[in-house]
Amino acid sequence: MVLNELAQGIKPLAEGVGWFEGLSEGDRREVLSTLVLFCGQARAVEGDVPESIARSGIRPTHTPAVMLTKWRFGMAALPAHELTKSFRLLVALFGIADTRRRKLWCAGGCAHEWHNLPGPRRGAR
Repeated sequence: MVLNELAQGIKPLAEGVGWFEGLSEGDRREVLSTLVLFCGQARAVEGDVPESIARSGIRPTHTPAVMLTKWRFGMAALPAHELTKSFRLLVALFGIADTRRRKLWCAGGCAHEWHNLPGPRRGAR
């Protein structure tokens, strides 16, 4: 649920990063593996990478960005200090791909419960 809320902009990325960093290292690696799966299910494409890097706030020269530029998704195997950067990048990629998917295939409504989440609360950022 948290990953979908982040991808859809219902929760701010800073809140998601706080959540992610509060997990054990093993759980953070598992979340990254799940994000890779979600990106695939949302039909992310290589053309989404530049926008993902820009949205993530990480530099294009950081290891996760370089990996994604080469369409490599083994970020869960990176050293621990790279995991938060990977998280930010994969959330951005998932958000881009899922937004496109919702517009193209789910525009008339769908039964995907994760596409029917309540919007942000008033006054929430």
